[in-house]
Amino acid sequence: MKAIKIIAAAAAAVAMTAACNSSSTPKVDVDVQLPSKATTDSVSYLVGVNFGYFIKYNNFGDDLNFAQIKKGMLDFINAEGNMNSPEFNKQLDVNPELMNSLFNKYISARNEYTAAVNKKIGEEFLSENGKKVGVEVTESGLQYKIIEAGNDVKAGPKDTVYVHYTGTLIDGTEFDASDKTKEPVRMMLNRVIKGWTEGLQLVGEGGKIQLFIPDSLAYGARNMGKIGPNSTLIFDIDVVKVGKAPVEEGTDNK
Repeated sequence: MKAIKIIAAAAAAVAMTAACNSSSTPKVDVDVQLPSKATTDSVSYLVGVNFGYFIKYNNFGDDLNFAQIKKGMLDFINAEGNMNSPEFNKQLDVNPELMNSLFNKYISARNEYTAAVNKKIGEEFLSENGKKVGVEVTESGLQYKIIEAGNDVKAGPKDTVYVHYTGTLIDGTEFDASDKTKEPVRMMLNRVIKGWTEGLQLVGEGGKIQLFIPDSLAYGARNMGKIGPNSTLIFDIDVVKVGKAPVEEGTDNK
């Protein structure tokens, strides 16, 4: 994660908070009125939503100290002077110049812990799942279960498939799905995760397959939003159509 994004998000959130909570609005008898309490309450809530997005998107976790968050906000708002000056920073408990290193250290540690946990529970899940009736295990470690075999037309590693699918984590959390009321999704098998490339060559056109994909054949240690690092993934896939890649000149299509 780039630290500059963290600073930008934090600065935007603090700026919004400061604007909404400023006590320096002069009380002067004018024809123009301040926003209503209802509007102010709504904007206050949206400031919270903004902070919530920042916290969730950057994977800060649910163990943050919200009392300290509030204190940091108020300390920043109440600090005096130019916010870029050393004197301003001295009024805060933590020097903002340390923001990058502290944020990155915290998030790196969280991601490392989450990756280790996901790796372990994924291995335990696959160990038990591979023993279930109907589940096959390939040399790469991919597990699959043919729900419907489909016809004899199967995709190759460079072919295109048109599919409907649902992707879940091993705890049942859905992280992605196609809209089954619309046309199937077009996927090129040489441009998807390895588990899809391998797995969708095992079922025919019109078939249905369930894939149990270890992290090594999915997104590995990358954090992909709802998909944490080293996550094992489950996909239920309907192969609606297989589109064959054009044969290159000079190749033998046997």
